[in-house]
Amino acid sequence: MSDTVAVVLAAGKSKRMQSETPKVLHQACGRPMIEYVLDAAREAGAQRIIIVVGHKADMVREALKHHPDVGFALQAEQHGTGHAVMMCRDALAGHDGPVLVLTGDTPLLRGSSLAALLDEQRQHHAACVVGTAQTDQNAGLGRIVRDENGQFLRITEHKDCSPEELAITEINTGCFAYDCGALFEALDQIRPNNKQGEYYLTDCAEILRKSGRPVIAACKLDITEAMGVNTQEQLAEVERVMQSRD
Repeated sequence: MSDTVAVVLAAGKSKRMQSETPKVLHQACGRPMIEYVLDAAREAGAQRIIIVVGHKADMVREALKHHPDVGFALQAEQHGTGHAVMMCRDALAGHDGPVLVLTGDTPLLRGSSLAALLDEQRQHHAACVVGTAQTDQNAGLGRIVRDENGQFLRITEHKDCSPEELAITEINTGCFAYDCGALFEALDQIRPNNKQGEYYLTDCAEILRKSGRPVIAACKLDITEAMGVNTQEQLAEVERVMQSRD
């Protein structure tokens, strides 16, 4: 079995936190929230972790330098999630196993859920597995669009949704399991043709599907695991969920 590498996106500014501290270093129940993401990646089987840093990169590097399995890639300018993963090309050179792509502001992730995505990727030799969850509280979240047979078609970001797509309750959690070669094949083809003018990582799944590669949308996460932290209020809610878990 090929080794698994996890890429964790942690370059954003997040002005809504109203703090000089990088978002991923804000503490949840006494630990920087990105530490929980690293734990989940390891539990899922990641042998190496690449953290994409940008805003206050030196502070994030310093806070996490004691982890022997962690390396860093710099996204000096933020042009979207796809652009962030592009910055890992050198760090992933020669890697031919699976790549988990995660965000550093989702501290409620479970390693068992990420392991389930990797299992799907291996069993089906998938170019990409999109981790999804079901929720009626879908405002602001990317929707999973399927065909009439239930097969994955694409992820549509909330701002780009049609009225019909806005009603979809299956959402993208921001967790992906990729074949490494397929990931960079798709990244080379994405374009910032959206209302944000950004390179969306989410476009990679549709590109791979259209090229005939197997792409699976797997509902393996619960909605709490997809709870990203962008405000102090959301951080407090994450802590409440943490304290209520067994």
